Amino acid sequence: MTDKSGNMKKKIVVKIGSSTLTAGTNRISFGKIEDLARQITKLQKEYDIIIVSSGAIATARQIIDIKGYKSTISKQALSAIGQPKLMKIYDEVFSSFGLQVAQCLLTYHDFKKEITKENTKNTINALLDFGVIPIINENDTVSAEEIILGDNDKLSALVAEILGAKTLILASDIDGVFDKNPHLHTDAKLIRTIKNLSEIENYIEEKPSDLGTGGMTSKIKAAEICFENHIEMYIVNGNRSNFIEDCIAGKILCTKFSNNN
Repeated sequence: MTDKSGNMKKKIVVKIGSSTLTAGTNRISFGKIEDLARQITKLQKEYDIIIVSSGAIATARQIIDIKGYKSTISKQALSAIGQPKLMKIYDEVFSSFGLQVAQCLLTYHDFKKEITKENTKNTINALLDFGVIPIINENDTVSAEEIILGDNDKLSALVAEILGAKTLILASDIDGVFDKNPHLHTDAKLIRTIKNLSEIENYIEEKPSDLGTGGMTSKIKAAEICFENHIEMYIVNGNRSNFIEDCIAGKILCTKFSNNN
């Protein structure tokens, strides 16, 4: 949690959606996870990186065929199957870069009581002290809110809040917020900075997805939490290489949410 000069490292929460982890396919992309590991290796001298990762259901669908998987109960079962497989992939890929990982499964109840919030914060901070990368996901066996509503967008904002992070990066399959859905309109224009969430309510136009549930609506809800806690939030295209590094350096097209003066 401190660099070689004894200064506190800045915390960055990076949320990886299912569409990013699969690189637009129906399988988990080892190449994308390698890209994550490579970036963290470069950034960890200056930053503490906390990952909030979706992808358990997408991982399970690679190894088992459950008909009617779109029901909430089936998705919870798939998540229970896929979560250890997903962590195994993270562990194998990250360890090849000399990085150690730890799994943290949370529910929204963990953010409702001060004692559980404090325990969660202390555990994650201890992992960072040990030089271990926390990989967080919703505990879908006992909670299904992100399965239904948000693909970990809100969860990542709550994690950033309790850790006192100054930056949240939401990796998606899109460069940011547009005045129209670019998947549906070729003339859509990217909005680079958002300081007032009410300005973009009319721009939200969702596109159905078989892999993730985190459309723009759930990202706006995450932004509300960030605004309340003065956390800068970015939506970036996670399918681009080096998206974390380039976002921090201002070298990538993205949308920045900030109400900081």
